[in-house]
Amino acid sequence: MREKLMEPLAIHRRQFLRGDLRGRRVAIRPPWALGEAAFVERCTRCDDCVKACPESVIGRGSGGFPELDFAARGCSFCGDCVRACRAGAFAEAVGPAIEAWGHRASVAAGCLAANGVVCRACGDHCAVGAIRFRLAPGGRSHPAVDLSRCNGCGACVAVCPVQAVSLQKPDSGEVAA
Repeated sequence: MREKLMEPLAIHRRQFLRGDLRGRRVAIRPPWALGEAAFVERCTRCDDCVKACPESVIGRGSGGFPELDFAARGCSFCGDCVRACRAGAFAEAVGPAIEAWGHRASVAAGCLAANGVVCRACGDHCAVGAIRFRLAPGGRSHPAVDLSRCNGCGACVAVCPVQAVSLQKPDSGEVAA
């Protein structure tokens, strides 16, 4: 009987080096960026959107394409990146912040508050009040994210002392890089 050979897994070098063999981590493009394929096709990597960002959350990412990095602060949804782009890599009309991209905050099991340590940094920095703490038995407070209120600004990501907060697309399970 012949053994069925496994088909090789087609992964990009970038995915391998990041340890993302399943390709679940995705770059977060600036607000109102076109879909990934159209964005990459139209973006000239000129850095106009990077220079225009007053919050300095847009930087050069993989392949030189702009990505959001919430290491220091969140996005204010000012729209300066959209107005600075001459290549047409963004939607023409800037809409409400909650429509900027599909990412929303997610709190992992390593959260200090969920493990009995008093911490509410993410909730304190959430301008729209999407992260609230619910009292649980034993006096612990567990963070809960209201996905209908979360606009994905990333302010909660930057302040988490244990990196337990990330942005994800609720429908796809993709995790922001």
